[in-house]
Amino acid sequence: TQFIFVVSISAGSLSDKAAEKCRRYQQLACCFGILCVLLFNNLTATSTALENKITTLTAENQDLKIEKKNLTEVIKNMEKTWNEQNVSRAQWSVDQYCPKENNGRSCTSCQKGWEKQISSCYAYNDAKPSDQRNWEGAREDCSTKNSDLTVVLNQTQKVIEPPVIDGIKGYWIGLRAEGGKWRWIDGSDLTNQDWIQQQPAVDGQCVTSLQDRGWESVSCDEKNGWICEKKALSV
Repeated sequence: TQFIFVVSISAGSLSDKAAEKCRRYQQLACCFGILCVLLFNNLTATSTALENKITTLTAENQDLKIEKKNLTEVIKNMEKTWNEQNVSRAQWSVDQYCPKENNGRSCTSCQKGWEKQISSCYAYNDAKPSDQRNWEGAREDCSTKNSDLTVVLNQTQKVIEPPVIDGIKGYWIGLRAEGGKWRWIDGSDLTNQDWIQQQPAVDGQCVTSLQDRGWESVSCDEKNGWICEKKALSV
């Protein structure tokens, strides 16, 4: 009888341990299941976000392709226009410097309407008073003629002064006051201060030239004629 009691107690202890292990396994299984659900939900959310991102990037990429195509067309049109303008400008230059004469062409160092002096071509713009310009306006006009206001670097060039014409008080040249100095449009300073009357150099003053007056300092806003200069061609 004692033996049977001991066995019964041992069997009861084993049953309790097995039940405890079973509960632990169940708890672990439950936790694992919850983790799997959470992981699945997270993966689903991440996948959805990535799909949305891919959709957005695909749309943006398509927009960029369209924009690239449009820009390419714009560039092609600009290049075409540029080439046409270059051809037109080149043809204009040929016609100006080498006009047709008796089914041929005769080339000159300066185009029609320009006067050659030494190695440069000069255009004396003796506009009537209503068409005269201030210094900046005169320079803009020279720019449209592929030239600039004249720059005088030595005495030889200085003696090339425009004639006196009714209605012209002076001709703008490429010299103006900057920072208390007389400075040419090419960035160099005037070396001979005796060439210009009415010193000193005051900002807002520019220089005109006229045969019987020499060089004068006047307000850059005055309206005058102007002298454009560019290099003569070697022919």
